[in-house]
Amino acid sequence: MSEQPATHRSQNRAKTTASHSGREPIRRSVEVEYWVIDENGRLTEPGDLVDASPGVEREFVAPLLEVKTTPCETSAALREELLTRLERVRRRAEQEGKGLVPLGTPVYQGLIEDLPSERTRIQDRILGADFEYVRHCAGTHIHVEQQPGREIDQLNALIAIDPALALVNSSPYFEGSYLTTGARSQLYRWMAYDSLPNQGRLWPYLEDVEEWESRLERRYGEFVTEGEIAEVDREATEACFEPESAVWTPVQLREEFSTVEWRSPDTALPSQVLRLAEDLVGLVDHLRDAEMRIEGETGRVGDGEIVLPEFDAVEAYVEDAIRDGLSSAAVRSYLERMGFDVSAYEPLSHEFEAGEELTAAETRQLRLEYAERLETDLSRARSMTAD
Repeated sequence: MSEQPATHRSQNRAKTTASHSGREPIRRSVEVEYWVIDENGRLTEPGDLVDASPGVEREFVAPLLEVKTTPCETSAALREELLTRLERVRRRAEQEGKGLVPLGTPVYQGLIEDLPSERTRIQDRILGADFEYVRHCAGTHIHVEQQPGREIDQLNALIAIDPALALVNSSPYFEGSYLTTGARSQLYRWMAYDSLPNQGRLWPYLEDVEEWESRLERRYGEFVTEGEIAEVDREATEACFEPESAVWTPVQLREEFSTVEWRSPDTALPSQVLRLAEDLVGLVDHLRDAEMRIEGETGRVGDGEIVLPEFDAVEAYVEDAIRDGLSSAAVRSYLERMGFDVSAYEPLSHEFEAGEELTAAETRQLRLEYAERLETDLSRARSMTAD
């Protein structure tokens, strides 16, 4: 991709520091998707689980459930809200003989059914057989409030730390076979949107909001054109999609929520999701008073500065994060330079052995085990909150 700005320094530090001298809180929220299983470990529909708590919704495929929080001003508030909502869903699931599985893919499955939706029908027509890969993806979205005057710096910073997806890689499997450490990311970025790479892959750094809007319009035009090629009525596509909702790039400016959204992480255990959200907000908080520039290949966060590596280097780190996760020394050292305590994370993907093939029965047992892991993690996290 050629839309990459030259090395530059942010020009916004002084006015941002002044406007945030009172240190107003940075609002944040999360959206986490979980596979729903029955008491035998088979994928099933959520049913009444969607009524267990506010913020619980169906996803576009039948066995997937999403739990959302509202914008929260502190890590403690986010923790309390997410854990409370998840606990309500877990209790309802227990009553109905169901469980929630915190894995980025369903591990082994043939056909996964869609819920009836015109949006889904159009995507299916445009992507063709590749859309099947999207049906096997469960992720986490983290929203962080846009900082006035620093929106693009914030967006670029989140692009630069996209390799942090390695901290919560949770499944290496696709249809029972070991695919790669971050299977969901490979399915989503490199396989589902292979014919429309600008829709699903990480975009280069931007210079300003106008460039973001320009890119959105171009990507939207490409999407609509592909729809016409696939014999989808143009009016139908335009009725279901707007420029912002027709791209699935991992880092986005969200006008509707006034946030920068990071969509890269897998679904994971609740404690891992909360830690990652806190670390992300910490980076944005540091950005409020820091000078930011793009140069070189290493990157670092230091006192009063954030140095982002050039985009080609970020892409290389992302590839390592997907293929090797935290087994990559380059990824670990990069994330540490960017301010993450890598040792605090234990990604679930690293619990599995490369080359392992799973039968349907083994997959069902695996799902049951990780549904129990979620329950244990939720219980521990709740007890820590009570303390």
